[in-house]
Amino acid sequence: MRLGQAELHRIIDIDPFPIAMDFLIPDAVIGEMQVHADLLAPDHVDFQAGTVLLGLQSYVLKAGGLTVLIDACVGEHKERPLRPDWHRRSDTGYLAALAQAGLRPEDIDVVLCTHLHADHVGWNTKLENGRWVPTFPRARYLIGAAELAHWQEEERLAPGRHNHGAYADSVLPVEEAGLVEAVEGGFSLGPGLRIVPLPGHSPGQIGLDLDCGADGHALFCGDAFHSPVQVYRPHWSSRFCADPVEAARMRVELLERSEGDGVMLIPAHIRNATGLRARRRDGGFHPVMF
Repeated sequence: MRLGQAELHRIIDIDPFPIAMDFLIPDAVIGEMQVHADLLAPDHVDFQAGTVLLGLQSYVLKAGGLTVLIDACVGEHKERPLRPDWHRRSDTGYLAALAQAGLRPEDIDVVLCTHLHADHVGWNTKLENGRWVPTFPRARYLIGAAELAHWQEEERLAPGRHNHGAYADSVLPVEEAGLVEAVEGGFSLGPGLRIVPLPGHSPGQIGLDLDCGADGHALFCGDAFHSPVQVYRPHWSSRFCADPVEAARMRVELLERSEGDGVMLIPAHIRNATGLRARRRDGGFHPVMF
């Protein structure tokens, strides 16, 4: 897909990834979404099963002379016993999908970690001769400074025993390789590429704002939204939000930006669409997928 002068590729790790709606979003009432079934089914909600359908995927953005991989999904060979569908995976085809987009791991200039949950950092590293090494050896791995500090403290308190062990196997090896760069809101990757703070879902989640010229702006916004369901009900925060109230406030802010300024929102887990724009309808918001 083209976004202004930029080129965008989706690299799929797991699709679909079904998760019970009342588990992912504890306040959700699936019956309230039935009126929106024409948009939500079959790609985003399985009403019969009561599940939200997510895509676990990376985006590769070529813009401003850089090749940026946004979020690194679940990965392979990771010990994830609490999540069997993530546990000790192999032969997933992720790197083959990257190659189909004409890219080798060495071609990635920047890995942007919107936050450090286990399903966003797994491919940061790969297993090589029994050791975790950076998958993208030439890349700068950008992480929000507050996010990095939070998980460093969690690791100090409980080494390898939090967040599915993802810090130990998917972040620490990249730090030890000297590839991690902690960034704040306003940091510029290059022309038209700016880091924006998106706290709430995690303590220091960040996003990437892309200036698309005459086409406006696109915002890669991580887990600010898990599903279009949260466009209809922005106060429904996920079970995994560090600050559910702040996460809801941030969603409303993003929806207002999208509706008012035409910003294209590109969340991490939207299936069979690149992202969405928000429109006002019936006293709330309605997603227009693109």
